This record gives sequence, structure tokens and C-alpha cells, in this order.
Amino acid sequence: MPARLDRLPWSGFHWKVVIALGITWVLDGVEITVAGTIADRLRDQAMLGLSSSEVGLGASLYLLGEVAGALSFGRLTDKVGRRKLFLLTLGVYLIGNALTAFSMNFVFFAVTRFIAGTGIGGEYTAINSAIDELIPASYRGRTDLAINGTYWLGAMIGAGANFLFLNEAYFGADLGWRIALMIGPVIGILIWPLRRHLPESPRWLLTHGRAEEADRIVAEIERDVASKGVALEPVGDDHAIELSPRGTIPYREILAVVLRDYRRRSLVGFSLMATQAFLYNAIFFTYALILADFYGIPADKVPYFIFPFAVGNLLGPLLLGRYFDTIGRRIMVGSTYSLSAVLLFVTGWLFNEDALTATTQTILWCVIFFFASAAASSAYLTVSEIFPVEIRAQAIALFFALSVLAGGVIAPWLFATLIGDGSDRGRVFLGYAVGSSLMLIGGLLEFAWGVNAERQSLEAIATPLSVRAVIAGAESGLTGGLTAHVRRGLPPGERVSGQARRE
Repeated sequence: MPARLDRLPWSGFHWKVVIALGITWVLDGVEITVAGTIADRLRDQAMLGLSSSEVGLGASLYLLGEVAGALSFGRLTDKVGRRKLFLLTLGVYLIGNALTAFSMNFVFFAVTRFIAGTGIGGEYTAINSAIDELIPASYRGRTDLAINGTYWLGAMIGAGANFLFLNEAYFGADLGWRIALMIGPVIGILIWPLRRHLPESPRWLLTHGRAEEADRIVAEIERDVASKGVALEPVGDDHAIELSPRGTIPYREILAVVLRDYRRRSLVGFSLMATQAFLYNAIFFTYALILADFYGIPADKVPYFIFPFAVGNLLGPLLLGRYFDTIGRRIMVGSTYSLSAVLLFVTGWLFNEDALTATTQTILWCVIFFFASAAASSAYLTVSEIFPVEIRAQAIALFFALSVLAGGVIAPWLFATLIGDGSDRGRVFLGYAVGSSLMLIGGLLEFAWGVNAERQSLEAIATPLSVRAVIAGAESGLTGGLTAHVRRGLPPGERVSGQARRE
């Protein structure tokens, strides 16, 4: 069945998956853009009267919520299925973000930001798992990058809406930012019906002993494709794998797989996720403060600068994505990370020398993040495809949580503190230099140990745990390679069940 899914051409079904599930990144983009552009207004004593550090702490709590959501919902995603969770997590996000709009003090604002974050964190684990398992292998790289890149479509929506909602000619100062926070929930409500009609991942069903249901879903997709006049070649027995469903995998085994069997992949995945998390959360959550404190840009003008910045971020994954499937993962991931690092350091140095204006700063950000956006999107692609299907969501959750904790939660608070009252450019440059160094480390590790996963089935990249009773996996070569399989005997007393299915 996995081979049947991978040999499908692009179809209307895949578009439905992209639209219904890809909306997660749009929502997060709207959310963080609105939070970033209203930062200066939240400091107004006539509004919530927050300090710069409290604004940064609110952003950090949102990210901390993402960690909690990823870890808790990630376990459930592997246990009860992708579909149930991408419906539940969307609901949690909608409730949390809608409540934020009614904040009257910092405590309420912080709590609701945390709740909204848990929903988005859970979304990342359920959505990345489902997308990778439903999209054909030859399209997986460009599709993942494009979907992750739509975060910036959300940023554009948020920035564009703020042209209206933060304009005091149309809305009162204390009303506009509250209405802006409702944009994401409205979009989420509109997309909910489409999600309800998406099927469960056949790959997940197979590993949980529900082969007939999986076969029915795959057959329905095939019939839909065939009805458009596309001839589908039959899949031979040489593409079959033998599965013996095992149910929920204990934490002990998950840690053994991640830290022992795939330790190089784990190091690469963590470095890619952590470095991009630090870069993005440091820069984007505090961009409005930079514009306000160093360039004197008022809050209602910030969207004019956020919008082109978002365009550059959106175009990067869309235009570069296909090369991750053709030139390859390792070369493209390593190159985008390294180039982003160099450009960031140069821009930080120019900022420190007071050689930039708000306009030239924004132009340089657009260039940097054209590449950095593709790099960040490829980090999510990497951790979602290089681990076995039975623990995919939990692996995504683990690396997402670790990266946010290590590179994301502290970054908004740290950069907001470095910005302070806008009197010391040197301290901000120091933060940019740290971000640049981290991105370069991520790129070099990818060059050394990245996995050449382009156009490969998920089962070829990482052997499912359900077949490890008869097939053991080992990483090959310094590049992390594809899984090299060797036969070995079953553990004493263990037999392959007669009900094991060849799918």
C-alpha cells in the first residue's frame, strides 16, 4: 500500500490535503505576525501597559505552549491517529486565540497565549505526519516546503489586515488589535469542514492492524485518479513489506530508536530545528520593536515593512522547493542554512555601523529570509521523514519541543531585552552574530551527516518498527545514508504472527 500511494500522480486529492492541512502554517503566520505588529501597542499605558520584557515573555509563553502541545498531542497522534488529532488541535488553537482578544491584563494575556500555543504545537505533529504519509515520494520535498512556506502567506494576511485594524482612523486603538487577533480563528472555522472529509493515513492504519480500512482508502484515491483518465500501473510484489502491527510503542523503545539507532539523524534534526527556531523567533517576534526603537516607525506603519518581508519568506520555499527533490536534500538544506548565516552576519554588522535605514534593513531581511525560509521549512521536512512511521509524530514532537526550548522560548525575551530602550546597537548585533553562528553550524552538520531522502519512500528511508522483528536497520556512511538492511534472527521466544500481513 505505501508503494501504491507513492506511485500516484498529483491529483485533486493531494490538493485537498495541502489546502485543508496546510492551513496550520497560515494560522501560525497570522498569529505571530499580529502578535509581533501589535507589540508596540501592547506597551501603551492606555492599552495593557506591558513592558518590552513582558511582550517578549508573552511570545515565549506562546512558544512554551507549543512545546507542551507538541509533546502531549504528539503521543496521541501516534496512538489514536492523525485525523482525530488534526481536528482536536485546531479546536484548541481556535479557543485559545479567540480568548486572547479579550485580555485585560498581562496574566490573562499570557495564559491565553499559552493555550493557543498548545494547539499550534499539536497541529505541527499531527499535520506533518499526515502530509508526509499521504503525499507521493517524488513530490514530498517540494510539497512540504511549500506548505511550511505558507506560514508567510499567513504573515502577509496578518500584515495586510493590520493596515486596517491598526489604523486609528477606522478602529479605536484598544479595539483594533483585539479584532486583529480574531483573524486566525475565523480562517480556522472556515477550513474545519474540509478537514472533516480527509481520511486517516493508510500508513498509520497498517501499523495498527487496520489493513482493510487502509486498503479501502487507497483504493478510493486510486479510483478518483483513474476517473480523470490516468492509467495507474500495478504495483509488483517486489514493493511489498511485511508488517506485524504492534500498537503503541513504549517510551523506552522510542528513546532507543532516536538516540541509538538514528543518533546521527537525531543530531542533525535537532541542530536544524533549534537553529532556525532561534533565528526566526528572535527576529520576527521583535521586528516591530526594532522598527519602533531604532528607526522611529509608529505601530500603524509597521505592516508596510512586515508585508515585503513576508513576501520574501513565502517565495523562498515556493521557488527553491523543487530543487530539494532534484538536486537533493543534503546539498540544498546545507546550502540554504549556510548562505542564510553569512547574509545575516553581514546585515547585523551593517546595522551595528548604523549604515541602514528602515527600508534598506527590510530589503536585506527579504534577501536573507528568502533562503532562510526554505532552510527552516526543510528542517520540518527532515525530522518528519527520517524516522519510522510508528513514532513519526512523537519524533516530530520531540525535536520540535527541544528546538523551541533550546532555540525558541528564550529568543524573543533575549532579543527584546537586548533591544531595551533602543540605545545600544552593539548588543543587538551580538544577538544577530549568535543567530548567524548557529545557522552555520546547522548547515555544516547537514552537509556532513544529512540523509539523501529525495524521491525515496518513507519505508526506504526508515524501516518501520513493525518489521524490525525480521529486519534490522542501521545507518550507513558518514552522510547518514539510507537505511541499510540486514537479516537477523528473532529474539528468543518471539515469532512473527500468522496474522502478519504483506501489504
